[in-house]
Amino acid sequence: MNLQARGMNVNVRIWNGDLEQTIVMLHGFTGSTATWEDVAISITDYRIVAIDLIGHGQTGSPLETAAYTMEEQILQLNEILQQLDLHKVILLGYSMGGRVALSYAKSYPDRVAQLILESASPGLKTEGERALRRSSDESLADRIQTYGIEDFVNKWENIPLFASQKRLPPDVQQKVRKERLAQSEIGLANSLRRMGTGAQTSLWPYLEQLSMPVTLITGDLDEKFCNIAGEMQALLPSAQHTIVKNVGHAIHVENPEQFATIVKDAIKIQKLT
Repeated sequence: MNLQARGMNVNVRIWNGDLEQTIVMLHGFTGSTATWEDVAISITDYRIVAIDLIGHGQTGSPLETAAYTMEEQILQLNEILQQLDLHKVILLGYSMGGRVALSYAKSYPDRVAQLILESASPGLKTEGERALRRSSDESLADRIQTYGIEDFVNKWENIPLFASQKRLPPDVQQKVRKERLAQSEIGLANSLRRMGTGAQTSLWPYLEQLSMPVTLITGDLDEKFCNIAGEMQALLPSAQHTIVKNVGHAIHVENPEQFATIVKDAIKIQKLT
């Protein structure tokens, strides 16, 4: 369905719409609601609400970069949840979507019952790191606009972060590639410019303030994000860290059934405590 929020069309997809307890799922960079299809069919006990973030999927991709800030994304997400009459949700985010989920939890802690973060980070710790990343992201954004989506996807799918996806069946790899190729050039470029880790305010200083239960999920082949999750767990008041064997950055793509089981178990554990 398409909703209006902050003057923009926002694409929302819902599974198990007759159920009450809701998991809101936020995709990563170059993703869309389609990324959650295999996970959603394995989670039948909860309503699943997946949202295309600004500049992705079928949600608007404005020319103005101001529409792409993390602050604007959080305001838009809050409006969507209010329109759907979702007052307290389980919020799940992958990679970039994890940063959005974490940012939302900081801004609206009373609206998040539980936070599930897959291969996510609170951003870069120092201004020096952020400045270098902004420069890198600006160059990549310019390349996307100059050479187009296919050129970008050919490069993006071969970065080391996604090396483990080369082991997936050809049809799964093709599905991921199709989702990436369907993106908007200006949407991805502006998302990099204003919502990348270089542009985002570091959330590391705020982790100690998040009192809701947090589940961190990483793949053991993704050493960088395993280490980040370990650091996050040490700062979060109520966090558990699950490391999934033989997968990399996108656990929900590489092993959707196990990912769905981890999510369901994490929710059940919190119900019992």
